[in-house]
Amino acid sequence: IDGMLQKVHLVAEGTLIYLSESSEVFIRVRGGWRRLQLGELIPIPADSPPPPAISGYVSWVFFLIFQLHLVALNLPLSGAMRADYQCFQQARAAGLMSTYRAFLSSHLQDLSTVVRKSDRYNLPIVNLKGEILFNNWESVFTGSGGQFNIQIPIYSFDGRNIMTDPSWPHKIIWHGSTANGSRLVSNYCEAWRTADMCDLRARPRERSQIHVC
Repeated sequence: IDGMLQKVHLVAEGTLIYLSESSEVFIRVRGGWRRLQLGELIPIPADSPPPPAISGYVSWVFFLIFQLHLVALNLPLSGAMRADYQCFQQARAAGLMSTYRAFLSSHLQDLSTVVRKSDRYNLPIVNLKGEILFNNWESVFTGSGGQFNIQIPIYSFDGRNIMTDPSWPHKIIWHGSTANGSRLVSNYCEAWRTADMCDLRARPRERSQIHVC
């Protein structure tokens, strides 16, 4: 239970946890955890095969884990792109069935609102291997520029670490937004419809060849 309390801020509401040592089940609710009342025990028949062996000691198990994934496209792109389509296509090719949206502002939407409001506060942002990049979506847009731990990689859909791979010479994200996630109409390549260099007037943190979803 101590471990649950320490990690409660990283767990989305609605997550179920089973404590193997006490056979208890908890659900994450707003403000903490609630213990679920279980019904009567239904015994396992005596002739049933034993459960599979588990190496190591398991103290608690997540049944459901909800996260936001931050993943780079497999190649750098110019300003003329169908970004959401690229995210969809490459995610499916990698066997990922979730919805992926481009980490970009557009003429229709600010970057800070790409994720639905109900998911902006409780879900951690993780890389392709589940390592935490940000505690939640809102923490990216506090005005600090979205600084993250450079020791935790961002991976492309094909599994390359873009922080070390030479295919991405610039290690900052081009997103056409302010540090608070609002669109900058002069800095997003005519809503990502042109690759003309005269349109790339973004400040350094908004000009890069890293495009993430």
